[in-house]
Amino acid sequence: MGIQELLREVANTYDASAGSYRHVVGQQVLRGVASRSDLALPSPLRAKGYGGRTTPAATPWIGVFDPRINEKPGEGLYLAYIFSADLRTVSLTLQQSISYLEQRLGRGLARQIHLRRNAARLRAALGAQRRNGWMDEPELRHRAERPRAYEAASVISRCYETDQLPAESDLMDDLSHAAQLLTNVNEVDLSWWSQDNADFVTAGYSSSVHSTASEDPLSGFHPKDSSDYFAKIAARQQVKKRSHEKLINSFGVYVVERGFTPTTHLMHPKDLVLHRAEERRSADEEWLVEAKVVRRGNPTEAVRQAVGQLFEYSHFLYEERRRPEPHLVGLFTEDIGGYSSYLEKHGIASIWQKGDEWEGSPLAGEWGMVR
Repeated sequence: MGIQELLREVANTYDASAGSYRHVVGQQVLRGVASRSDLALPSPLRAKGYGGRTTPAATPWIGVFDPRINEKPGEGLYLAYIFSADLRTVSLTLQQSISYLEQRLGRGLARQIHLRRNAARLRAALGAQRRNGWMDEPELRHRAERPRAYEAASVISRCYETDQLPAESDLMDDLSHAAQLLTNVNEVDLSWWSQDNADFVTAGYSSSVHSTASEDPLSGFHPKDSSDYFAKIAARQQVKKRSHEKLINSFGVYVVERGFTPTTHLMHPKDLVLHRAEERRSADEEWLVEAKVVRRGNPTEAVRQAVGQLFEYSHFLYEERRRPEPHLVGLFTEDIGGYSSYLEKHGIASIWQKGDEWEGSPLAGEWGMVR
């Protein structure tokens, strides 16, 4: 049979208005995908259909997983054939998981912003590996939160008209290409976000756990490795300097001496969160820190990015979720000059490295983060 006939069968039988019952033909087709032996997927790929559980999916889809990378859509990266709500198109996409973000970012705009930012980062790693005819996001033609999240989570996609599907050989060629992109992007993603715990100070802040004064104040501090690393970008190896993570690492160790508990673990997309050590049982007062590397002695771009992300995270991750708004801190690799007073005017403290010392704005001094 093959992929072509499977996609055509889903397009011809799926009906969201028929419900998600077992006797519904479209649901039967999707639920039977995992047990099919006629798809001839490239090894070691495996497929599974999704049409919704209690509620039928607005945009049904077929997940294609490489078990060496991921075997379920709740985490990591995977491939998927996602149908538009009108079933006129189906898109092969390289997807990020959307489910694991719900607890921290909710299901709305904050999650979409994070997914698109991360997709752009991963997309950049593909470089020249991208073929003509591929685009960034599919158009799923539905305004519900899940289809919109699928769109935002797409790293790269290839759209097909369901009434004019390509030949099986062309579909398989695209799938093989997507599988290679998945492998390459996963390598880059792991190199960016993996942590060698032997090199870190580890342990962690949690507002729901009662802690004692004898506990390590760096318990939630898991900075990424600041050593050089290799990422496969545009079919060549490029050395990346993790000065951003080095900045966070150095400041996190320093700020403990100033009476604060730093946390990076499970904080993404936030760079760093601080609490006063003596107030660890209360999450009411929190400092949100955005770290930026100043390039070539010009702080303009670093400051702009810090301001945008601090206000964005404060709004979507705190205000919209009815959490107490955090204090805002911009952390920089060097003195930002006149931008320090500019940030203070907008309620943002600034801190920067000067040799082995740390200096900062008056507001940072008031909070006791700098002398």
